[in-house]
Amino acid sequence: MSSPALFTPRRLYLTTAIAAVFSQPLLHHSAFAQQTNEPAAQPEMESIQVTGSRVARDGYDTPTPVSSMTEADINAYAPDSVADFVNTMPSVSGSSTASTSSGSLSNGASGIAALNLRALGTGRTLVLFDGQRSVVSASTGEVDTNTFPQSLIKRVDIVTGGASSVYGSDAISGVVNFILDKQYTGFKSQVEYGETSQGDRENNKIVLTYGTELGGGDGHLLLSGETFNANGIHYTTRDWATQGDVAMINPDTSAGAPFYLVDDGIGIANYTPGGLIASGPLQGTYFGVDGTVNQLAYGDVSGQWMQGGDWQYSTSGMAGTNSLAADVKRQNLFGRLSWMLDDTEVFLQASYAEYEGLSYYINPTSIGVTIYDDNAYLPESVASQMNELGLDSVTLNTSNVDMPASGSNNTRDTTRIVIGANGEFVLSGKFFTWDTYYQYGKTHTDEHMTPTYNSERLTLATDAVTDPATGEIVCRSALTDSASTCVPLNRLGVGVASAAALDYVMGQPRREQDFIQDVAAINFSTGDFEGWAGPISIAFGAEYRKEEMDGYVDPQYASGWKYGNYKVTQGSYNVKEAYLETLIPVTHTLDFNGAVRYTDYSTSGGVTTWKTGLTWTPIEDATFRLSRSRDIRAPNLSELYAAGTARSNSVTINGASVPMIQNLQGNAGVSPEEADSWGVGMVLRPAFLDGFSASIDYYDVKIDGVISYVTADATAEYCVEFAVQRYCDNMVYDAGGTLQTINLLYENLNQMTARGVDYDLTYRFDVADILAGAPGALQFRFLATNYLENITDNGVTAIDEAGANTSATPDWKYRASIDYTLNDMRFNLTARGVSDGVLSNAYIECTTDCPESVAPNYTINNNQVSGKVYLDGYASTTLAFANTGDVELYLQIRNLLDTDPAVVTYPAYQGSENRPGYLATNRSLYDVLGRQFKIGFRVEI
Repeated sequence: MSSPALFTPRRLYLTTAIAAVFSQPLLHHSAFAQQTNEPAAQPEMESIQVTGSRVARDGYDTPTPVSSMTEADINAYAPDSVADFVNTMPSVSGSSTASTSSGSLSNGASGIAALNLRALGTGRTLVLFDGQRSVVSASTGEVDTNTFPQSLIKRVDIVTGGASSVYGSDAISGVVNFILDKQYTGFKSQVEYGETSQGDRENNKIVLTYGTELGGGDGHLLLSGETFNANGIHYTTRDWATQGDVAMINPDTSAGAPFYLVDDGIGIANYTPGGLIASGPLQGTYFGVDGTVNQLAYGDVSGQWMQGGDWQYSTSGMAGTNSLAADVKRQNLFGRLSWMLDDTEVFLQASYAEYEGLSYYINPTSIGVTIYDDNAYLPESVASQMNELGLDSVTLNTSNVDMPASGSNNTRDTTRIVIGANGEFVLSGKFFTWDTYYQYGKTHTDEHMTPTYNSERLTLATDAVTDPATGEIVCRSALTDSASTCVPLNRLGVGVASAAALDYVMGQPRREQDFIQDVAAINFSTGDFEGWAGPISIAFGAEYRKEEMDGYVDPQYASGWKYGNYKVTQGSYNVKEAYLETLIPVTHTLDFNGAVRYTDYSTSGGVTTWKTGLTWTPIEDATFRLSRSRDIRAPNLSELYAAGTARSNSVTINGASVPMIQNLQGNAGVSPEEADSWGVGMVLRPAFLDGFSASIDYYDVKIDGVISYVTADATAEYCVEFAVQRYCDNMVYDAGGTLQTINLLYENLNQMTARGVDYDLTYRFDVADILAGAPGALQFRFLATNYLENITDNGVTAIDEAGANTSATPDWKYRASIDYTLNDMRFNLTARGVSDGVLSNAYIECTTDCPESVAPNYTINNNQVSGKVYLDGYASTTLAFANTGDVELYLQIRNLLDTDPAVVTYPAYQGSENRPGYLATNRSLYDVLGRQFKIGFRVEI
């Protein structure tokens, strides 16, 4: 791919003296997180604690794997937000980002950055801030990590295993805990600028943080503010995405030909930017610039696709209309005041975060538009042909290029207030620590659609005729209704629609929603009970939580729009729970860790979760661990109470694209999911190889009663291909046999299973140990996840998506880094990537003599997807600043080699109207923006 000059003047203004200081390793595994080279004097009870457990003990290796990354690790990646860095971890896959969630219009989730462990779903990953829950950002239960104060995060713990017995519902795949630096003292700031090598996606960040002691050290004040702005990339695409790479139903239906054809030079066959007569004797007539009449050259047609012909022109009205990157404006304010009263610390913590994001979904297509023979905008040549053929109307299909793309411009603000205390006491000679807090959180969302059309107004405006009395072009409806405000709209061509007509047919549906969370919790822990092989640690506590939502929609926006038919969802539930966890040394080399939690939901009753785990260290060089847990995920507010998120789209029925309204509704009868998880692993720290460590962990998760819904496309497939009556019942037709609505309902589907292996290897050493006299220190780091199985069984199909690069679980996802430090300089080179894969494990690849294609085992000519490796570079240098602090200058280049993503042409959803506007790749696995630069400085005094 050709690129502009490597640096523009904007890129040069901060690029002096770029290098890096050595900081802590990229990730520190929990197995080593509590170990030090020199024993230090300990208080009566060691308070170090990792997120995998609520009990604390020096040198304890948790049976559930926990990885941690520090502030220095995050800085080396220079992410827009901490979540961007977390998403590069191999065990985190399929997360939602501001750019990849652009299609989440009706549910208000567009723009949310939500994390996904094991690709089991964002709703099965529990996200905590300093060990505490945070109020959700949408009815779907997702927590937007952008609401956290980024500059005060000193560590992020990732628990890759079930933790519901320790932290409650939603921790089926694990926990991501953002740890706050509550004792920071001083002043620090960061200023950063970035853009891509294409000169777009300009972004900047400014961060200010201040911490100071008060009252002679009894009190502590923390203040932080951050602003981040990024320009979106709209109405454009990259060169690699312009080749017409599509998987279509093969136009060649001869015996032995594959059912699906994967190739390039494929585009839309059933509409054009300014309108195409799609059927009848005038089929192929299309209207171009200023309404000129043309004839479409068809290629080999199948369904809504064709190979060859005028595929580039027909698709041009959709290409690039799905935003390549979203506009983002983000502000965060945070304050914390704490005070010591004897042995008790009391604190008040408050934060306010505001987000605004703009992203486009696609251009709003229209299929089956009726144009009558007396339409005032109909070119004379076409009107004459219709008259000669005896046609009183034609059917028009169009991508409405004169209309703006449909999308969302959501704002979201989150207020969070926490009041709490923690301390210690002695009871019956036993030393206890305790903490308690009350949290109030509120997220207010103001969900705006970008202009989209109203179906009724569009129909009226399209039916334009000449007023016989005045000779003016008017809406036909205005001839019989003097009060009509209809403005006639010319839809026959490109650049022909008037601004007044577009203003009449278009509007901006809007919904406001409030999500409120109240949490009260208390926790106790002690390690003072003597056991036969060492001290026994115990933690116990209780929590009450209430979640509720409400909202407002102007009735005019509840239905009748292409997108954004918002409904008000109201509902609430509360949760009461208590837990007990213990750590018992069985022998001097074997520890048992167990926990149990009872949870009572107001909606579904009581449920018990538990975990058991063993860690065995037969020699100092090796630790083995085993864990078993029962975890749950309770239904979120949307799954319980969604009033019906009506969304316009199309589905494939017998190869044809059929428009419909997708109506997704909540179900108060759904029960919590139950998951059984196994984990087996080992940690190696060989004494003969100082600085080397490695861990290997196998996981096996089985989830019963999965809360989800069968998609509209799958509903149509299961009805038509598999003749499952209950899905046919969800397809609503009008009296004329035209599909109107597909009703979807949240339900407990059968089962989801996932298996895989995590690898984590680190080798850190001084270069002089290898080359005598050589300066500096080196660290090599390799992290990888081998996804072995990922199956969702919905009762009709059960396809393993592990190794399918259309999903979030390729065979391998990995990250390898080399970090070199020399005095005040640091250099880091990171390779991240995914392995080769397939489109689907269910497909049968063949080019000739193919067997019969039976769903879901379709035949396909090319089932292969290429893997990719992306290189990232970082360099910084630290200089003395004003004799009181340091300034760090840094440069980060992401995707150094400007590597294009792999082409991923998933053939499912043949009839979906959004597919022509989407990139032919998997954005959760591959980099779509190309080379990106970040330059900036950090000052600390």
